[in-house]
Amino acid sequence: NNVMKRVKANDPVAMVQIGLRRNEAGDYDDAFRYVSKAAELGDVGAHYQLAIFYRKGHGVEKDVKKELYHLEQAAIGGHPLARYNLGANEKNNGRMGRAIKHWIIAAKLGCNDSLDALKVCFRGGLVTKEDFAAALRAHQAAVEATKSPQREAAEEARKE
Repeated sequence: NNVMKRVKANDPVAMVQIGLRRNEAGDYDDAFRYVSKAAELGDVGAHYQLAIFYRKGHGVEKDVKKELYHLEQAAIGGHPLARYNLGANEKNNGRMGRAIKHWIIAAKLGCNDSLDALKVCFRGGLVTKEDFAAALRAHQAAVEATKSPQREAAEEARKE
């Protein structure tokens, strides 16, 4: 199998791929092992996945501190959903200013959930019109930057 060859060659993307397959099959220990190795190799998506494992207790004991650590590592690496989740955590802990900062960064990376959170904050008077408009423009630019004929064809093929 091609993916296992890539795993043996220390390809972190392949490790995450195998880890997610094992996770879906309910083999949480193996999933955790593969994804942990990818995170050790610096894969941002692996850090995000480890945060989810720690939140759900898949292959590990539930651990909020480790979940947040891996969310932070993923966010620092530019993972939009990790940044969004850090914002949600800040909101849940009553730190709206910090939540909004995370959501602005994530929205600028193209995260729809963060843009939705900022809309709510804007309507509630927590975000200025200027900050919301800047985040919206950056979000649109990020989304535009990811468009390509190949991606659109792949999306169409996936729908079929």
